[in-house]
Amino acid sequence: MSRAYRVENRLQAACDAAVLAGRKNVSTNGFNSAAQAQADAYFETNFDEGAQEAHDTTFEATSPDNGNTVNGVADTTLDSAVMRIFGFDQFDLEVNCSASMGVGNSDVVMVLDTTGSMGNEADGSSVGYGETSRMQDLQAAMKNFYDTLSAATNGTNSRIRYGFVPYSQSINVGQLIYDQNPNYLADSHDYQSRQAIFVTWVNPVVTEGSYYTDEWSAGSNNYGHSKYNSESWCESNLPSDTDWQDYGSADTDTDTDINGSGQQVETDSIEQRQRRLDYYCSYWGGKWRPRYRIYYRDYIEYTETTSDPVYSNTPPGEFHHWEYKQVTYDTSTFKTFSSVSTYTGYNGSLETSTWNGCIEERQTVSEPSFSFSTLLGLTPTGADDLDIDSAPDVGDDATKWAPLWQNIAYNRENEYGNWTNVTVSDYGDDVSSVCPHQAQLLAEMTETEFDNYADSLSPSGNTYHDLGMIWGARLSSPDGIFADNVNADPPNGGEVSRHIIFMTDGEMCPKNTTLSAYGIEYHDRRVTDDGGSNCGGDQANRHSSRFLAVCAAAKAKGIRVWVIAFGTSLTTNLQTCASSSSSYTASSSTQLNTAFQEIANQVGELRLIQ
Repeated sequence: MSRAYRVENRLQAACDAAVLAGRKNVSTNGFNSAAQAQADAYFETNFDEGAQEAHDTTFEATSPDNGNTVNGVADTTLDSAVMRIFGFDQFDLEVNCSASMGVGNSDVVMVLDTTGSMGNEADGSSVGYGETSRMQDLQAAMKNFYDTLSAATNGTNSRIRYGFVPYSQSINVGQLIYDQNPNYLADSHDYQSRQAIFVTWVNPVVTEGSYYTDEWSAGSNNYGHSKYNSESWCESNLPSDTDWQDYGSADTDTDTDINGSGQQVETDSIEQRQRRLDYYCSYWGGKWRPRYRIYYRDYIEYTETTSDPVYSNTPPGEFHHWEYKQVTYDTSTFKTFSSVSTYTGYNGSLETSTWNGCIEERQTVSEPSFSFSTLLGLTPTGADDLDIDSAPDVGDDATKWAPLWQNIAYNRENEYGNWTNVTVSDYGDDVSSVCPHQAQLLAEMTETEFDNYADSLSPSGNTYHDLGMIWGARLSSPDGIFADNVNADPPNGGEVSRHIIFMTDGEMCPKNTTLSAYGIEYHDRRVTDDGGSNCGGDQANRHSSRFLAVCAAAKAKGIRVWVIAFGTSLTTNLQTCASSSSSYTASSSTQLNTAFQEIANQVGELRLIQ
């Protein structure tokens, strides 16, 4: 009997392990051959007939509900030893087992890399005919993730909520912040921009005068047909020379110049062509003949008005020039998502813009490295942008978030088109910026709502992992500005497990020449001391340090951080960010789906039900 109990216990353990493995490997395809194979493999590994002195062992796993529950039946035969003497030759042993995934209350915030490279195929190449992009692969994996958890909670009172943080070089959380408290958004902010300079001319001094240009000859002609035998006789018959007389119509002109003293000189002139005739006698063919010469000149009368300049940043006045520099703008209306006009259009004209919801982060310090510990918190201090809990001081705009305002953003250049960090430049150019889809607070979602959100994602921009993680942690923190949402009690009154799924397809790639949540880094220098570089070097290292500090802060709150590297290597930084045994690599759509399914199965709790 002792031998029989020992074998039966081992058989039960193998059966339990098998159905758990089979249930864990259930995907959106249900309890298919792959899941069956895993169940069989686990049973064979955990039950060795030879070691148990058993034979004719069988195991069969089935699922009555397409994988939600996996049932197993195992049996084996154990030959008796002493009992043979009494005619009892063997023990026929049989056990039953069953596994299911019971999902409790779970909050899942998906932090999703939606940068430009997500528009490529999984291997990084351009999308070919009939192929899918990384973004499309992600959308499919997200939907399957939802289906898996939905099936696990069907018929239960468990609550599953989803939040989303699409990220690139900024985060679209403006509406969430405004809805939480409009005073968390600054009423004024410094932007790298340009300012139109308008000029009005005052203190006019009027000077009138006239002059004429040098006269010139237009040739000679005979005066009549008379011929005289002597010069004196000819001259006595000459008419008198004419005075200068107006000839033809007058032309008017206005010319405006700036003199060496910076004054405007406006000259209104009337130019009148004048002509006179000069009579004389010429000897030719033995006779004296009367002739005349024609002379012209331009006579000009002018009125010259000399005025002093008065410059202004707004009309009235005429556009004079641009100054490219840091400008403080009033954001009190813009942050309400109302349209605002600024004198930043062509030649200082008004252009209208409306906030798209992306933000510039609040104040920080440009230190090379950051760390977080449960004892000391964030080190060094002063970086409000990395603080995932504290609310802004409503009396201090520096502690608040500001709208990212692309329409008014300009860099500064020198006359050769090269970047310059002088305070003010006469040359500049606009900068590129992208704004990902709006983030979403934790909420229960129907399948249609979830799928629609997934389908709304589109690829663009550069990779700022720290921004994604900062806001993934803020939307998940039970102690932050969204605590009321995070801590909302589920109807069943149970505990809530919290998860962040961080999915990226590339390494950190901040740029100093585009507009991001840290402004235009070449000029603003909020993260670096020297303006940084594009995608690499010290700037990337500094952002990576910030990323890891926030990962540590999130994990310290009991949030499990899952990391998926899709089409890219699982770097040391990504592995460090993830919780224990919570990182995956995927180089294809299939592997990405598998990673999401494995996470879904662990967000849910596998358990034996028999």
